[in-house]
Amino acid sequence: MKPTPSMEDYLEKVYLLIKNKGYARSADMASLLDVNPSSVTKMIQKLGEMGYINYEKYRGITLTTKGEQAAKSLVEKHQILEELLRRIGVDEDKIYHEVEGIEHYISDQTVERLSNLIDFFNKHQAIQNSFMNFRNNEKKHF
Repeated sequence: MKPTPSMEDYLEKVYLLIKNKGYARSADMASLLDVNPSSVTKMIQKLGEMGYINYEKYRGITLTTKGEQAAKSLVEKHQILEELLRRIGVDEDKIYHEVEGIEHYISDQTVERLSNLIDFFNKHQAIQNSFMNFRNNEKKHF
């Protein structure tokens, strides 16, 4: 069974907490996701049943190999989308929210192609500059 978008958010946050703090606790998750601790407990139990995490009360949350692979992929997807939105000139204060809105609904193949586009812009900065000039001159507000 594939994780739901909500489950993906939890996996991503667990991964980032462990990477940044060395551990992840339910209280940290509740604070980061702005949810009740009981909601975290329920989701952690579901993710545990699916083989993504290990959880021991009062000991914290760890990722299984399967969970770490899934979470790392989600974080990479998030980073690629953020970078692309920056490259095409999306306002910085909107990027995180925009990425959160689309990251769960695009395929791995699409993310790979977007990553290719970023790499292309990296290798051909003049083309990116030309695109930005075009965008700035043709800017339409929705």
